Amino acid sequence: MSRAADGGWVVHGYPAARELLRSADTVQAGLGIETVQRLPRRIRRPVLYQDGPEHREQRRRTARFFTPRRVDEHYRALMTRVAEEQVAALRASGTAQLSDLSFTMAIEVVREIIGLTHSRPGLKRRLERFFPEEFGRPGLTSVRGLYWTVQGNANWLAIHLADVRPAIRAHRRRQRDDLISHLLAEGCSQAEILGECLTYAAAGMVTTREFISVAAWHLFGDPELRERYRAAAEAERLALLQEILRLEPVVGRLARRTTAPLTVGGTQLAAGELVTVHVDEVNADPAVAGDGPGLLRPGRTMGLGAGAAGLAFGDGAHRCPGASVAVLEADVLLSRLFALGGLRMTGVPRVSFKDETGGYEIRDLAVTVPL
Repeated sequence: MSRAADGGWVVHGYPAARELLRSADTVQAGLGIETVQRLPRRIRRPVLYQDGPEHREQRRRTARFFTPRRVDEHYRALMTRVAEEQVAALRASGTAQLSDLSFTMAIEVVREIIGLTHSRPGLKRRLERFFPEEFGRPGLTSVRGLYWTVQGNANWLAIHLADVRPAIRAHRRRQRDDLISHLLAEGCSQAEILGECLTYAAAGMVTTREFISVAAWHLFGDPELRERYRAAAEAERLALLQEILRLEPVVGRLARRTTAPLTVGGTQLAAGELVTVHVDEVNADPAVAGDGPGLLRPGRTMGLGAGAAGLAFGDGAHRCPGASVAVLEADVLLSRLFALGGLRMTGVPRVSFKDETGGYEIRDLAVTVPL
């Protein structure tokens, strides 16, 4: 543990990070929670921004959407169909941006989980506008701030009118076994359902797009790793992808605020302290990753009871519920892409970073096949 420049704390070791994330004396911090806290109290917060008994109960009630059996029985066939459509499009055109292929895959899977199945054409375009490469800071004290305020509100309204409202109307006529039906049964308003849909979109669509891109980049750059992936059975491929994710977590910063005096990693913290976990750093802690913790070694034995991806999906009450969905859909798409003869990467991928999450975005990673 060490002090950050802003006065908060930074966790450096894996055991302390897991201890913090599992503590009942912390609440979610960062990820725009300050904006959410300004909402009227009558509006229920999206599950990402809930804590305590309310959060635990919501996670319990929605856990059925993410069980391994559910993923295999309800989503695998969809993943396969979408992946094969993307591969067919690539073969027809000869070239494609991997971020487009992966975003389409992520959108189709998550919209099925959520229930956004009655959208007007253009959902992908609306989501790209809602999650741009560069966010401006909204505000009313400058022309630029006013622009981002108006733009942000317009993006919210577009998704509500074209995607969420039609889905709500359809689900009221006929219930389905998905998130929107669950939220309607809970008595949620349209605004609350919109908030949940966008939260799941950010968590399930945007992050998976980047994970698929970074995994592909590793495979393109390492012929031995690529051949190992191509020859492996599914279980080994999934483990290999999780090892990549251990080193390249899409969300690189997890923040918590203490609600009571707390000891983490031997350091005593007062209530109200901001504590940040640097995920890439703690995942490379020799205590959990063993020898060569910064090297990509699929099949390594993780210590301390950690999973193959370390804390890339978080831990404790806010651990990502869709971890198994993301890894499987990445493999379903990548295994089919890398089975193509003559597949190669062209151009120079462009990487940018998000200060608010410590995450990355990869663009201009083009893939080509012979026509």
